[in-house]
Amino acid sequence: MAHSATVTQISVSAPLGGDTSFRRSGINKKCNLSFQDKLWASKLSLDSRTNHTFSRKQYRVMCMSVQQAGRTKVAVTPIELEDAKEPPINLYRPKEPYTATIVSVERIVGSKAPGETCHIVIDHGGNVPYWEGQSYSIIPPGENPKKPGAPQNVRLYSIASTRYGDSFDGKTASLCVRRAVYYDPETGKKDSSKNGVCSNFLCNSKPGDKIQLTGDAPTRRRSKCDPHHDRNGDRCGPFRAYLRRMFMESIPNSRFGGLAWLFLGVANSDSLLYDDEFSGYLREYPDHFRYDKALSREHKNKKGGKMYVQDKIEEYSDEIFKLLDGGAHIYFCGLKGMMPGIQETLKRVAEQRGDNWEEKLKLLKKNKQWHVERNTHK
Repeated sequence: MAHSATVTQISVSAPLGGDTSFRRSGINKKCNLSFQDKLWASKLSLDSRTNHTFSRKQYRVMCMSVQQAGRTKVAVTPIELEDAKEPPINLYRPKEPYTATIVSVERIVGSKAPGETCHIVIDHGGNVPYWEGQSYSIIPPGENPKKPGAPQNVRLYSIASTRYGDSFDGKTASLCVRRAVYYDPETGKKDSSKNGVCSNFLCNSKPGDKIQLTGDAPTRRRSKCDPHHDRNGDRCGPFRAYLRRMFMESIPNSRFGGLAWLFLGVANSDSLLYDDEFSGYLREYPDHFRYDKALSREHKNKKGGKMYVQDKIEEYSDEIFKLLDGGAHIYFCGLKGMMPGIQETLKRVAEQRGDNWEEKLKLLKKNKQWHVERNTHK
């Protein structure tokens, strides 16, 4: 998954009335891994038709994705990837991983962004297929410090491309990776010996380097997203994949007819992820895509404080709650500390509307509309 201090997915999905009808509707100091400001991504979805199952400037992504955003949809292959009835799981295991090849590693944030985030394209040769919303488990090189002689434990990363990859041929997968850097809590100085092992390995990789990976496991949560639903977001990687599938790729018998709504929160403009891509969708599909940003170091909330995604949620709370009342699904993804601020905002808004939040949350969980996924791997 895209690693940062806190990355949250919020996705809502509710039925619409026809084929194409739609309506607009701190990092934990105990670990001292500095991702600096909060990074949030949220996605809201509403839908109406056939159910498709999907299991978060100065530098730009140097791959086909950005150039294609907002243009004529791209043909994909092999179309047989649409035939699978269940998502691929357990294709490779930690004891017998697949050896893939790094295609490219590109920094995708500007020089003023706190920290570094990279877009990493991996060539799996079509041998480790996946669905949107699934993850790859990466095994970084080196010895497990807790088990001398044993390999490192796997680290889980959500895939940031559709099943066809950034080259649209089904042979690559992309990851959005935030480099985890350790700062000593007393001196405030970096200690590279305690940096995140896997994120630094991936961000330091070069084209042609080999990496070991496994496919997704059945314990992973996956969301069911219909291409005719309205959507509103998750951690940036998976939702980049969903949006590419909706707006970029030409897939037979899969036409998005709803409204996708992405909330993206980062520290500043230089920290925006895939902004060219998302802005392209907004220009080309203004009736099917909404894109709201919360830049905590540049925007102010209504109280004059820093703007976070929960502030945007409050701003659009009437629409969000209407979507939930209509059966929409809401998704969250991020580190363990992400939820209190979101929960407090939702509770306050619910009470203002005369709702009992505890009862409402219980109902959302009972109806399987509430999905929380957390990532702690570095």
